[in-house]
Amino acid sequence: MPALDDFATWEPLLRLMRAALDAPEGRATGSIGPGAWSVPVKRPPMSPGRAMLVEDMQDEMDAVRRVQEALGGMGEISFVADFEASGRTVLRLINPTASARPGIGNAGPDAVVLVDGAVPEPWRRLPEPAPDAAPSPTADAALLERTLRERLPDAIPATDEEIAAAEARLGIALPEELKAVYRVTRSRWSDFDGDYEAMNRHVSAVCAELYPLDSLYIADAASRPALWQFAATEAVVTRPDSAVQGLVGSPGWIAFGENGGGDVFAIDLTPGPAGFAGQVIFLSHEENIGAEPVADSLTDMIVHGREPDWSRTADATPEVAYVNVRSIPSVEAAAHPDLEVLSIGVWEDEPVSLAPLFGCPKLRTLAAYPDTLADPLEITRLTGLEYLALPVAYWRVLLDADAVPRSLLAAGFEGYTDDPLERVEIANRLLALFAGPQITQTVVEGVL
Repeated sequence: MPALDDFATWEPLLRLMRAALDAPEGRATGSIGPGAWSVPVKRPPMSPGRAMLVEDMQDEMDAVRRVQEALGGMGEISFVADFEASGRTVLRLINPTASARPGIGNAGPDAVVLVDGAVPEPWRRLPEPAPDAAPSPTADAALLERTLRERLPDAIPATDEEIAAAEARLGIALPEELKAVYRVTRSRWSDFDGDYEAMNRHVSAVCAELYPLDSLYIADAASRPALWQFAATEAVVTRPDSAVQGLVGSPGWIAFGENGGGDVFAIDLTPGPAGFAGQVIFLSHEENIGAEPVADSLTDMIVHGREPDWSRTADATPEVAYVNVRSIPSVEAAAHPDLEVLSIGVWEDEPVSLAPLFGCPKLRTLAAYPDTLADPLEITRLTGLEYLALPVAYWRVLLDADAVPRSLLAAGFEGYTDDPLERVEIANRLLALFAGPQITQTVVEGVL
């Protein structure tokens, strides 16, 4: 196995990246993981009516594979390569840590976790109790079981012992409707013996790709991980007329199947104020938080063929605000007693003051693009921040003034023009404040 710190391991990829510079010297940055990579190399132009083929990028794939083989079990590695006209090349490998992973589109980190094991507030939120929630009048386990037996006369049922074992593993009693489904079919793909028509009939009958009992899981917050820089900008919002609580996950969400596209169906035992206990909800793989109601009951979904309402749109809420040239026009307009998350984006006017936010007691996340803040030190007046994302220049102001909020759980970076090595430097200064592990670099030098 090649060594990751051996120049020969990287040389084919370095040559491709240097050729892409169209200059005798310059810099290239990127990242490589076990199953994906982002490297600045030239690829042939796409031909109209023809997809790109493996052979079109064979040199790139071969060069990346050499590095992937050297990764071992360390996961993704990001890098900065500086090329000199003489051919001398200095490659800096930015070693990943649990608190700082490679960034997206940037070799430096996008965020660093300052407190070990910390997760954003929405991921700490548990459901509100719903003691008065009742099952829907449409719930009818007996009707559901009869209907499925008619649709799937040859299905192999799960045994009572298998259902009991699933309940013991999950630590929760399965609703009667869900048990009725498994008393008809245990939904093991091996039972179909490669008969795809039978598989499709099964999916049509159950209106989902039903998990076997040993794949049922609780769709709690931990089952729906998200990067800090995205998760910190979410907010749990449940209105009085909400059928589903706007949670990341819940110990009362039993995931029982998928739609074939990675989206999950779950039984909801902790419904919103306007929902039913045992309703079916839909967790989109494109969302970090929340779920959509599908049907009032599993009977309603399977017997009557209810589907998610794709026409629903999210209402604007005061909890999350975006100030930029296309959205909310000012910080004053975004300020609200319920404001939790504020992002200040592309801005064409004079830098803004954060003073209107001083009276926002729930504000926990602030992100600001470069050249948007009149005085970064105003951040010290925001005493409840747990996540702060700034460009390197603003972080330097706070660090040099010893004004980094000690309430932070994580810190992020905004702006794509920052030097990735400067991001590493700032990240290490922040980690040092919170006694966190430093990000290290491995320097590999050679001549091309």
